[in-house]
Amino acid sequence: MSGSDHPATAHTCLPEHVAIIMDGNGRWAGMRGLPLLAGHRAGAEAVQRTVRAATARGVRWLTLYAFSSENWRRAPGEVADLTSLLRYYLRHKVAELSREGVRLRIIGDLARFPPDIQEEARRAEAVTRGNTRLVLVLALSYGGRADIVQAATRMAQAVARGELRAEQIDESVFASALLTAGMPDPDLVVRTSGECRLSNFLLWQSAYAELVFLDIPWPDFDATHFDTVLDIYSRRERRFGARPA
Repeated sequence: MSGSDHPATAHTCLPEHVAIIMDGNGRWAGMRGLPLLAGHRAGAEAVQRTVRAATARGVRWLTLYAFSSENWRRAPGEVADLTSLLRYYLRHKVAELSREGVRLRIIGDLARFPPDIQEEARRAEAVTRGNTRLVLVLALSYGGRADIVQAATRMAQAVARGELRAEQIDESVFASALLTAGMPDPDLVVRTSGECRLSNFLLWQSAYAELVFLDIPWPDFDATHFDTVLDIYSRRERRFGARPA
């Protein structure tokens, strides 16, 4: 039985929101003597497997770090390949997501992408807005520090306009200005390919998230690995700063 066909496993403590740093496409391709684009295509297939696994297990929110703000520094050819792949999936895979009851939400600086991708992204969000089985959040041209800076800027502007008093700003008010406003914070953050860092991903939002790091490259990730991280999460004791009873 393949990982994508692995039956759903019951988990006693299920995270509401799983966030994944999808790392290792280049490593996967290099190990096989394949071009980098092959790694990115295999990574896109892993995304589809993971979405199916999340819906089957009852996870309500899945956020994927698809393209970081730092990824713009990569070679122009790789950036072009990544944007072309994104364009293809926005045009041809959204209907399938919608049939599965998946709502698509996008966070990040979409203005840096070509106009047609911006249009396809907004169309995908509109088409799937009524779906409730899973919210799939794609972080595109996203950076956690930039998110915090734009939120602070919005708060400062609101104070300058007299719409908000500085003493009214607390964590809840600040969170409402982040790009993730209205989303639950991630309960579980997963990173593949052996690296053990957040790489500017959901820095504010991950303050109390459980962190799991896997050695496998992202294109090898499947439903079995998804069950593994859910099992790891279920064994963690979440205290939020308090001592155990």
